[in-house]
Formats: sequence, C-alpha cells, structure tokens
Amino acid sequence: MEELYYDNGNETFLVHYRSGPSYRMTTSHFHATYEFFYMMDGQRKFFIKDRTLLIEAGDIVVVAPNVLHRTTQAQTPDYERLVVNVHERYLSADGAARTEGLRPLFERDYLLLKKGTYASAAIDTLAEQMIREVQEKRPGYEDYARTLTIQLLISCCRQLPVQTGEPPAASNPMHERIFEVVRDINERYMEELTLERLAERHYVSPYAISRSFKEATGFTFVEYVNSVRVKEAIALLLGSPLKVNVIARRVGFGSVTHFGRVFKEVTGKAPLFYRKKG
Repeated sequence: MEELYYDNGNETFLVHYRSGPSYRMTTSHFHATYEFFYMMDGQRKFFIKDRTLLIEAGDIVVVAPNVLHRTTQAQTPDYERLVVNVHERYLSADGAARTEGLRPLFERDYLLLKKGTYASAAIDTLAEQMIREVQEKRPGYEDYARTLTIQLLISCCRQLPVQTGEPPAASNPMHERIFEVVRDINERYMEELTLERLAERHYVSPYAISRSFKEATGFTFVEYVNSVRVKEAIALLLGSPLKVNVIARRVGFGSVTHFGRVFKEVTGKAPLFYRKKG
C-alpha cells in the first residue's frame, strides 16, 4: 500500500493520496470543506446525501461542505484515489469573494464527472503535480498545492455535464426504497424516528429496512440517523446562540447527555468545541 497525507493543522486544507487494498471508512464523513475525490484506478461505492453511486477509474466527485457521505468497498479490492479538502476561503484571490468559475460548486450539493465526459489529461496532470508537491515539500508547496486545487475545481466546473432530471433509480428495488427512507430521515430528523414508524410510512417491514440499510448506504440505520442529527447540530452550534440543551432537543435527541455522547462518537469532539469555533 502507498499513502501520502498532508494536513495543514487547522482543518482548512488536506491532501490524501492512497493506493492499495480497499478499506472501510469507519466514521461518518462530513466537514466544513469542499472535497475533491478523484478515483484514479479501481472502484468504490460512494454514498452521498440520499444516493449510492458506483465510482470507477476516471470518475470525479466534488462534495460541498457539510454534505454527509461515505465510501465503501466495491467489487474491485485494490484502488487508487486522490482526495483534497479545501475551505471556501481558499477558493478566491482575496479570500472572500467567490470565484465566478466555481459557481456550479456553490450551487449544488455535489458534482459528478464520469470518465469520458470530460478532458481527463488536464486533470491527470494537475493531480500528479499535487501529489508531487506534497511529496517533495519544496518551499511554498502548500500555496502551490492550493492553487492546483483551484485549477482542478475550475476545470471540473467548466467541464461539468448538463444535469437534467432526477438521478437514475437504483438497480435494486429494495435499495431504492431505502433511499426513500433516507430522504425521509433527512427531512424529519428532528422527530422521533424508529424503524417501526418509518417502515409503516414506507410500506415495508422494519426487518427489511434494518437488513438492507447498511448494504444500500454504508451506514447502519441508527448510525445514519445520529449522523444527520449531529450534522444539523453543528450548523446550529456555529450559526446560532442557542444553548446546547436546546439544540439537542431541536435536532431530535431526548436528553443532552445522550446528545453529548453521540456527538463525541460521531465527531470525536464535544459540542462546545464547535461553539468556540463559531
């Protein structure tokens, strides 16, 4: 296995290249940065928002901040991929105004470019430069790598295929039913959500949801509900003056104690860490 990892230490710029056997992402994945995910070889299943996509060699996914996603193993055991996370303030010359060339990025939850729908040679060149800069660490490498990130993202936005209509339905009918449940959770996370209630609402047995949820999304049912609630809690911690116990109830937790325990499990941090950041 080959791996290259760079983190600037303040959660605003990260480069992670990995090549080798597949592994399972064991934590919920959402963050305040944009994520550029380039599948250079192999395959991964990529759950994002309310859909699981098969990402193959040459495919690119760009995920907006605070959109819940997770990758899981596909049929191909070995893979190669480059992931770059960058905060919005690094995506313009003055650190404030949004770059016009990145408009599609700011208007969607994610961008998807499939192999054969864009000019891959330019992307390959930029990705190779990015990896080389982080490997060699010559003077100014972080600034150089960030400029390469902006070029990658603008290139993706310029070549983004026109998207029309809804995404295609899952090939597995049960998985499509699970994605309907996922959308329901995304909208009703503040309510009491049980397998029984959701099963009744979607005309399927609780056992069927429990059995198929992880296969379809990469999350267990409870894990997904908790992740959505924690994601919404972070938004309130950063963007409102509400007290933690009020936020806990607002996002669907019965007690602040349970909220604190789940929050730490999902993020690795206590809720007040995000209040301080806000």
